[in-house]
Amino acid sequence: MKELTIGPNDGGQRLDRFLSKAVPLLPSSLCQKYLRLKRVKVNGKAAGRDTRLQVGDVLSLYINDEFFQKPTDENAYLKVATPHLTVVYEDDNILLADKKPGMLCHHAEGEPPERTLLANIQAHLLLNGSWRPREEHAFQPALCNRIDRNTGGIVIAAKNADALRVLNQKIRDRELDKRYLCLVQGTPKPAQGTLKGFLFKDAVKNRVYVRHQPEPGALTAVTDYRVLDSKGGLSLVECRLETGRTHQIRAQMADAGWPLLGDGKYGGKQVQSTGELKQALYSYSLTFSFTTDAGCLEYLRDRRFLSEKPDFVTKYFPDYDFH
Repeated sequence: MKELTIGPNDGGQRLDRFLSKAVPLLPSSLCQKYLRLKRVKVNGKAAGRDTRLQVGDVLSLYINDEFFQKPTDENAYLKVATPHLTVVYEDDNILLADKKPGMLCHHAEGEPPERTLLANIQAHLLLNGSWRPREEHAFQPALCNRIDRNTGGIVIAAKNADALRVLNQKIRDRELDKRYLCLVQGTPKPAQGTLKGFLFKDAVKNRVYVRHQPEPGALTAVTDYRVLDSKGGLSLVECRLETGRTHQIRAQMADAGWPLLGDGKYGGKQVQSTGELKQALYSYSLTFSFTTDAGCLEYLRDRRFLSEKPDFVTKYFPDYDFH
């Protein structure tokens, strides 16, 4: 029998989900069986799979020792020996990383871990002592938002469970203000406006289609934009998403007649001829525009953070400076 005490990073989880992370070698079917047989107790009492764990709860696990094997050396958790990471901001609760185009946010089959942002962030936190995996039962630092592989910009990582819960709620409630820079062909008119439509996603082709009338499966998409500068047939545009749909900016700007430079999926042959290999899109600005209590992150209220200057801005609009 082993006992585990629920700490701050584990409170609030369902019992079965906690066990799947705390005892990863235990097959799911066997975990459910042990729960039915009351071989898992919370504070000395049998508990159901959907029991919500509270900080300070003591779990008594009548589970064979072989299912608890963990690396004894924390370096075993190190998937990236030398992290390649641009840190915009870091404190005890969060880390803001400036993801570069071409890097994946999460692991994908066939991709080495050093190409994922999460692996590099976890390595950074392990090496600086912010994350001590052997002291955790289940929690690992996690990303709160994601950006497409060929899009760059600010990604938020939570370093503890309290921060993760707050950020996930704030994202759902749209209390974070994220702004994107993009480089489009042509000059949007009017210079400031809102694109409204419906996006239908084709999962097989991994692309979306803009519809101008509601239809089954199509989701509402609203993008605010304003032109910052124009020259040589290109315009630097700032976008703000009122809805967060897959490829929203890319699809709506192309549908309006202003495809993003380098966007072969939505831009057509004219874009392909530029020689740019990645869409000119960057999540450059993040403001914690909280309108309700933010708990452990209240100190971030109204703070704004900016990425580095994207390469496409430096190349085509070198005099523009958003800092």
